[in-house]
Amino acid sequence: MGTKNVGIYVHIPFCKKKCRYCDFVSYDNKDRELVEEYIKWLTYELAEVAEGNKLDYENGLDDLVIVDTIYIGGGTPSFISSRHIINIMNTIKEHYTLVPNPEVTIEVNPGAVTEKKLNDYINCGINRLSIGLQSSSGKLLKQLGRVHTYRAYRNTYELARKIGFKNINVDLMIGLPNQTKYDAMVTLNKIIKQNPEHISVYSLILEENTPLYSDIKNKVLTLQSAENQLKEQQALLKEAERKTYWEIKRKLEESDYNHYEISNFAKPGFESKHNMNCWNQEEYIGFGVAAHSYTNGIRYSNIESIEEYVKNYKSKKQEDNIIFHEKQNKESKMKEYMMLGLRKIQGVQIQNFKSKFGENPIFIFKQELEKLINEDLLEIDGDNIRLTKKGLDFANLVWEEFV
Repeated sequence: MGTKNVGIYVHIPFCKKKCRYCDFVSYDNKDRELVEEYIKWLTYELAEVAEGNKLDYENGLDDLVIVDTIYIGGGTPSFISSRHIINIMNTIKEHYTLVPNPEVTIEVNPGAVTEKKLNDYINCGINRLSIGLQSSSGKLLKQLGRVHTYRAYRNTYELARKIGFKNINVDLMIGLPNQTKYDAMVTLNKIIKQNPEHISVYSLILEENTPLYSDIKNKVLTLQSAENQLKEQQALLKEAERKTYWEIKRKLEESDYNHYEISNFAKPGFESKHNMNCWNQEEYIGFGVAAHSYTNGIRYSNIESIEEYVKNYKSKKQEDNIIFHEKQNKESKMKEYMMLGLRKIQGVQIQNFKSKFGENPIFIFKQELEKLINEDLLEIDGDNIRLTKKGLDFANLVWEEFV
């Protein structure tokens, strides 16, 4: 039996109100009894996997697992009682071996945390907060369906600092309908003045089954009326979003933030370890509905229905909660490594690729690399294969070559 480091992801699928752009697996209006049942079986799943009693593809947990990162996401984890979060953390600490001082992140929404909750988080071992601000504009927050104000965000941030959190991420969104570059920069400047360790800048992706998409399609948020102009409207949003992105990148780098992944900026030493492990194709285990796992080259996830998830555990049919996605061979693993690695600003390090696979990516992906280099989307600089400036704008075209 060997040892291996893994990350743990815990999904809390509950929200006070689902945002108008959100396509994640999250639910509002769930009763308290279901929340209690869900946490009960979520902690059972955590313990069960540690004991090796859950279906694990090809004995994926035969090695001694050392947990180096924990990420509690959602949904809105801060929406539920902090006693549930304490219960989750205690279960992990009881059943898993942790590295000294692991990075432990929880996502919180402004106004959805109290001083007691934040104290409970820090006392149970959580040392990193990710606060979903998105914008300081009340008009844009309302358009997005956010249930907080900028003042609530500011109060949450200041309270977290007072309590002792020394690693805070703030989320910002760009590419929003009716958002100007000025709007985004006003928000960014306010965030920079607060000096968080990490800032994530996410571009809005209009998912077809969301209310915000319907608004744009029906021209509620635009002046255009023709149905066939929807794509044109989306193209205009994309053009404005890219201009904003480059201005934000310039400002953050001037403010001593390291641009280390397409959407992420950090003060030196405060890059998200959990996410970096994912982009480096390291292993992780997901718990709760819709949580994804990656162990021994196998990708699988849990089902999305909370009710079915609970029912299957009660019926001792927990194997029905698992959906198998992929068993990677060497070729698919190498392609994925390239795709994930090219999210990072430093790109894929050739020597690391050789160490992992015993192959040279320059030869393995000769055709793909030549094409992307000729299109000025990729460059090879010493040991690094990475996106060019143009590649940052058209990263999807790069990733598609390695799917």
